[in-house]
Amino acid sequence: MLTDEEKKVIAAIQGDIPLDPRPYNLLAKGLGMEEETFLAILQSLNERKLIRRYGATLRHQKSGFSANAMVAWKAPEDRILAIGETMAGFEAVSHCYRRDPKPGWPYNLYTMVHARTQEACRSTVAEMARAADLQDYTMLFSIRELKKTSMQYFNERDAMEDMDD
Repeated sequence: MLTDEEKKVIAAIQGDIPLDPRPYNLLAKGLGMEEETFLAILQSLNERKLIRRYGATLRHQKSGFSANAMVAWKAPEDRILAIGETMAGFEAVSHCYRRDPKPGWPYNLYTMVHARTQEACRSTVAEMARAADLQDYTMLFSIRELKKTSMQYFNERDAMEDMDD
């Protein structure tokens, strides 16, 4: 069970983080708490495995990476962890997931690869295939971004109302 303060902190970190030397201090002040308290709550949530990671979302198209491809790989299950680590080690890869194959779709490993051009993307994927010793894959290039938002578990208004009760 989460406390009201924990819900407030989660709501605060779901959105954009201020571009400031001490962004957590600004977020904490916005919640009426000290930065140390805010950070202690984040650390506790992490230690209790209620949050497992916290990172930036790159707006890749706005930053010049206009060629983006989801690559579906057919990887041997007995090597999938090692192959996944190899794939995830490429700088151009932002996501690497294992999924169950389906009838008519034999792919079980997925990577999101970003580059400035489709040719550069293809070149990176070819290098990844060599590094992982895989030949069976398909590339699905992004045509248009339809949605890019983080999951919202709590909104600040609801978290603040909980504190008022």
